[in-house]
Amino acid sequence: MKQYDVIVVGAGHAGIEAALAAKRMGASVLVLTIHLDMIGHMPCNPAVGGIAKSHLVFEIDALGGEIGFATDKTGIQFKMLNRKKGPSVWSLRAQVDRADYRSYMKKKIMESVDVKQGEVVEILTEGDRAIGVKTKTGTEYYSKTVILTTGTFMQGLVHIGMVRFSAGRLGEPPSTGLSDSLKKLGFELGRLKTGTSARADGRTIDFSKMEIQPGDENPEHFSHRTVEFNPPQIPCYLTHTTPETHEIIRKNIALAPLYAGVIKGIGPRYCPSLEDKVMRFPERGKHHVFVEPDGRDTNEYYLNGVSSSLPEEIQLKFMRTIPGLEQVEFLRPGYAIEYDFVFPTQLRHSLETKKIQGLFLAGQINGTSGYEEAAAQGIMAGINAVLKIRGEEPFVLRRDEAYIGVLIDDLVTRGTKEPYRMFTSRA
Repeated sequence: MKQYDVIVVGAGHAGIEAALAAKRMGASVLVLTIHLDMIGHMPCNPAVGGIAKSHLVFEIDALGGEIGFATDKTGIQFKMLNRKKGPSVWSLRAQVDRADYRSYMKKKIMESVDVKQGEVVEILTEGDRAIGVKTKTGTEYYSKTVILTTGTFMQGLVHIGMVRFSAGRLGEPPSTGLSDSLKKLGFELGRLKTGTSARADGRTIDFSKMEIQPGDENPEHFSHRTVEFNPPQIPCYLTHTTPETHEIIRKNIALAPLYAGVIKGIGPRYCPSLEDKVMRFPERGKHHVFVEPDGRDTNEYYLNGVSSSLPEEIQLKFMRTIPGLEQVEFLRPGYAIEYDFVFPTQLRHSLETKKIQGLFLAGQINGTSGYEEAAAQGIMAGINAVLKIRGEEPFVLRRDEAYIGVLIDDLVTRGTKEPYRMFTSRA
């Protein structure tokens, strides 16, 4: 069996950056993923950047990362936010073609490193050192370092109303053994919750009742490598909830798993579900709903701002009280997902674990939310895994040097008990 320098478990935004960073530094790399066709998938809204998140993307790009370049290649709308404030908080945001982005990242990773489909259930160790992984089928792969980038897959549990079932994401199997392996190694795990909005059939949306949200006339891009740049600037649309929307949610709040006490994980403070917004801010008569295209060649639209885990029929009922969505049909319902994470104070600033040498963690397994936060941790873990093999000092960005430094320092020194989101104010 071939021994690798680095094994990366997971092929989302953290896993991709970790694998490519290690490969660029000359390491032999194996990526193990539960589903080959979902490499680089965006399970929430198809967008990159935004407030503070764009700062992370620019920093990743400066380190040689892929997320910014991939976004420039597959983006369908680019817009600079926060123009009314100072340049230090201007934030580029891109709407991305979800399928094109996934296709680009899959091609990039598969032509760069070894990739295999398999569910990792155990971290193999020798004393206090990671030496490889074992899959559900019993196959063992050996390496000098291991990077876990498991996203929402560890003991993932999807909730739609009172219906719940095991899944890493809707339609994908969970990781069922890795949590136990980490616990046996002495790690303390917690439980978090996040959610996503329904996807709507664009043929059933009345865009004339919404406010058009165009991209910039002369858009900027993320990557210093980008030369040819001419995105189609497909518009998004803005509408809002109504008092009737809120009344339907209040009447059915007992069917929301978070309010029924079914969900035990802690949800994101800065990206709450619609039922959370309605219950926590009763004085608000309406909330924004951004209707975002999923790509160039699809009728699918992401309904940003109305994530929900209410029963599907209740989601459809309240959506139809929103201007422009009176006749809407879903392609997929919104849902909540609970998953295990590792308390990040058990990590060093290099993202190597304190307990097990050569074992690195990156992304949502560390308690963060967001593609950009995951990618930032991924590239740092990939770099530091190779430096570990070389016997060199880790590469650590300070808080006063980079937002990546702020992100990692917050995680490993302060920890988190809720999904961590980056803000410029955290610096």
